[in-house]
Amino acid sequence: MSDHNTSPSNPTITDPYQHLQIIPNPDGTITRDPNRFPNSSPSPDPRDPTPVLSKDMIINRSKKTWVRIFLPRQTIVDSSSTNKLPLMVYFHGGGFINCSASSTVFHDFCSNMVLDLHVVIVSVDYRLAPEHHLPAAYDDAMEVLRWIKTTQEDWLRGYVDYTRCFIMGSSAGANTAYHAGLCASQEADNLVPLKIKGLILHHPFIGGVQRTGSEVKLVNEPHLPLCVSDLMWNLALPLGADRDHEYCNPMVGGGSKLWKNVGLLGWKVMVTGCDGDPMIDRQMEFVDMLVTKDVKVVSHFSTGGYHVVELKEPSKAKALHALLKDFMFDAPAA
Repeated sequence: MSDHNTSPSNPTITDPYQHLQIIPNPDGTITRDPNRFPNSSPSPDPRDPTPVLSKDMIINRSKKTWVRIFLPRQTIVDSSSTNKLPLMVYFHGGGFINCSASSTVFHDFCSNMVLDLHVVIVSVDYRLAPEHHLPAAYDDAMEVLRWIKTTQEDWLRGYVDYTRCFIMGSSAGANTAYHAGLCASQEADNLVPLKIKGLILHHPFIGGVQRTGSEVKLVNEPHLPLCVSDLMWNLALPLGADRDHEYCNPMVGGGSKLWKNVGLLGWKVMVTGCDGDPMIDRQMEFVDMLVTKDVKVVSHFSTGGYHVVELKEPSKAKALHALLKDFMFDAPAA
């Protein structure tokens, strides 16, 4: 990839709204292109031949939040099996302003993880910005964790090992996952029987006011140009906040004191990324900070690629799944 911002292969992006296919409205909301992110319907009937079943459950009617539960079909079909499966609570990406748990790209990503990892996934549909600025997504995340604790939903009560729960997210979802994890670390005892074992941060969407070397180098990276991430943060953060707000910059002020809880609870943290992502310098700095907080952290940064490349390239997704297996199934943290 060329370092020259005016390279024909990486033309300068001048209109981030056009790049995102959104239109700002006078009332502070945005109009999204309904065709940009196709959706997939759930498949809840075990008589269907699909290898992964899925169904939607309402969490909060007034907030219009819900979850999509993914379950290996074989788990229901094979009634003789008594083994319960680990639970992954997953948060989709989209820069806090786009996508949902029904977006095909995330529906398929979750379905493939269920097949390869043999887990149950609860994929969270949280409120989006700018209609709902942060911390709305984090609040919705915590509401889902509390719902999982108390629900009598049969797919969870019947097939999930509540003592093996992992919180995962991609991009903005990874940002939500670590903020939800920090909040959950304060009330771990109150979430029982749910026992969180670790956080999985897939290409976490983070930022800051001061530009990093990778941001300067990849300012016009076509998958996530810097002006586009800047706009998404502007739409998502509380009014008047800049990118050095703690929701965006996890290193500000030396990092959250709540990471101490994560270390004491023995949770593991996995951070993945690649050097084709403008955020890689921040992600690596984030990992270094976690080490200073005595958090058991595992990091994997690959060569090439682009932001959340595993969502689009099956071979990369398979490689990620192999890493997740090592991390989730009692492999020691490095």
